[in-house]
Amino acid sequence: MDKLLIEGGFQLNGSITASGAKNSALPILASSILLKDKLTLSNIPHLNDITTMLEILSSMGAYMTFNENMDIEVNTSLINNLKARYELVKTMRASILVLGPLLARFHEAEVALPGGCAIGSRPVNLHLDCMRKLGANIDTSNGYIKASAKGGLTGANIEFSQVTVTGTENAIMAATLAKGQTKITNAAKEPEVTDLIKCLNKMGAKIQGEDTDKLIIDGVRELKPTNFSVMPDRIEIATYLTATTMTGGEITVKAVNPNTIDKVLQKLELAGAKISKDKDSISLKMKKLPSAVNISTAPYPSFPTDMQAQFIAMNSIAKGQSEVIENVFENRFMHVQELIRMGGKIELKGNSAMIDGNLNGLTSAPVMATDLRASASLVLAGLVAKGITKVDRIYHIDRGYERIEEKLKLLGAKIDRISE
Repeated sequence: MDKLLIEGGFQLNGSITASGAKNSALPILASSILLKDKLTLSNIPHLNDITTMLEILSSMGAYMTFNENMDIEVNTSLINNLKARYELVKTMRASILVLGPLLARFHEAEVALPGGCAIGSRPVNLHLDCMRKLGANIDTSNGYIKASAKGGLTGANIEFSQVTVTGTENAIMAATLAKGQTKITNAAKEPEVTDLIKCLNKMGAKIQGEDTDKLIIDGVRELKPTNFSVMPDRIEIATYLTATTMTGGEITVKAVNPNTIDKVLQKLELAGAKISKDKDSISLKMKKLPSAVNISTAPYPSFPTDMQAQFIAMNSIAKGQSEVIENVFENRFMHVQELIRMGGKIELKGNSAMIDGNLNGLTSAPVMATDLRASASLVLAGLVAKGITKVDRIYHIDRGYERIEEKLKLLGAKIDRISE
């Protein structure tokens, strides 16, 4: 099993290019099911979750080709299997994104109940409820969601009881080919949702309200083939900027959209980082120990839950005391015990982490990743810890960070991937 060995104490300096956003690429790949033709995508990151989604599509009868630029052409014209099998779905929560497109185009679907990171409740019922409102009959038994809509889906009013990104994406894709008009309220406003809407509209969908929590979708009979470039990964970008705030140094991240991480940049500036933005790049300079900052997570455009773990790592070495409040997932502090083993002074109180910055610094230890963003926080801690930190179970990090050790090496980190 692969592990990362990290020798701490080295500043990060230089420039890197952002990868495409996994959380945008996955729903867009799923949306290819809506087509009876080809969807050509560029800026797709090379990640385990992307491979899983491609395997799911392939198992249904889709086939893929890659050009010299590593663009992916997905042809779903010959899909003949409407089942997403458990052995593929079990590792990735986003697998449920094939449910809406299958129902919309083929009027039936059989999707295994999904797996993924163990970070608390991500209720599947929100997906199922909106499919029922669109006219689908749903049965869950033997670990599978079995759905059908004889005669096709019909537009409806969908109001989510809580903000759900993948639930919104599934509803959008299902409504795209439904008869009549669908109105979605309390929709997720994440940039990745907007990216999906842009791609669908380029395919000929009629979706209004992007960047808002109220969407209006007029169903169309069919979509047309198109080319689309996936947005840059805002969480990857924010992670590298946070790493530099912790280690000190000066980096530039290219091929980015700075507007998508405004709240993170504001907090990094409060921590002491000097940040400058261009239309497609962000530069950060840090020459001192960071100051502690309080954060409270919430759906976009507030502070993202996917950066909570990285900020706890930063606050663990920062000057002062801080409080980190997790409002999105109730079980997303599993990295805290590992950071405590490295010298972090952290106390958990319900959905809050109280952190007293350790000015003596962290010390290396063997640590174990428990989910995707937790693994990133342990890598960041290892970059500043005294000695050599070994991070185990890094298959989590490979789900969401493209070649993380290679990019960090380019910036001057001492990090290696080993197999044991």
